[in-house]
Amino acid sequence: MTRKGTILVVGSNAKRFALRDGKSAEVGYLNELAIPTQAAVDAGYDAVLATPTGAVPVMDPQSNSPHHFGGSVEALEKALTFVRTYPGFQKPRSLRSVIEENLDEYAGIFVPGGHPPMIDLMQDGDLGEVLRHFHAAGKPTVLLCHGPIAATAAMPKAREFRAALVAGDVEAARAAAAGWQYAGYRMTVFSDDEERWAEENLMNGAKVPFYVYDALEIAGGKLEKAPGGIFKPHLVQDRELITGQNPPSDHIVAERLVHALDAQTSAHAA
Repeated sequence: MTRKGTILVVGSNAKRFALRDGKSAEVGYLNELAIPTQAAVDAGYDAVLATPTGAVPVMDPQSNSPHHFGGSVEALEKALTFVRTYPGFQKPRSLRSVIEENLDEYAGIFVPGGHPPMIDLMQDGDLGEVLRHFHAAGKPTVLLCHGPIAATAAMPKAREFRAALVAGDVEAARAAAAGWQYAGYRMTVFSDDEERWAEENLMNGAKVPFYVYDALEIAGGKLEKAPGGIFKPHLVQDRELITGQNPPSDHIVAERLVHALDAQTSAHAA
């Protein structure tokens, strides 16, 4: 089968998530990485995994469960096998090496969630450069669950933005977000109500340093969420930016990712 192109999959190097009151939590969600990427691979695309340092991302043990795969042990095992054996995942690249090689070679970019994007990706200068490139080229930029917060890396003052959020200084965060390329875009991300559920049920009541939904609103995004309660699949597309709200959005994000990649490669071929 002739491959259609290559997507850049961006992972985090964070190993623990620092919560308020000195607590910490595990990071990284299996289904959010595996389901959309495997859909793209099955549709004829190659995938290259890159992280800030080139180190292998870690996985939250809580995501290693059939619960995140429709209750199917078979689907869970398929995802584990894919992540453990797919050639493009075995030796991650550093984001800097990908930039220096040639970003034009990639048809699109995908950033899965879990909490890691809140830690290093949202303030990573190299990721900011990558996102600015894909934005200028109008290529599919697909972000899932907490992944959309990584889009703030494209800000001129991404580190200051995150520091202001952690400090609870809304005005400083808004000032640091000036010039953000996605301001005014419609988007979705893990909602405040979903995060509160996670704090209570997965983090023993500990609190995250800030809520990503609020953060993207402060930055200038036009946030939307699924009607009818928490953990409902929901996707928003605005121009090249495709965002999925939560872990159950993995399949609809996978479908839209493939559609956007096909549209991009067809237009390029023409």
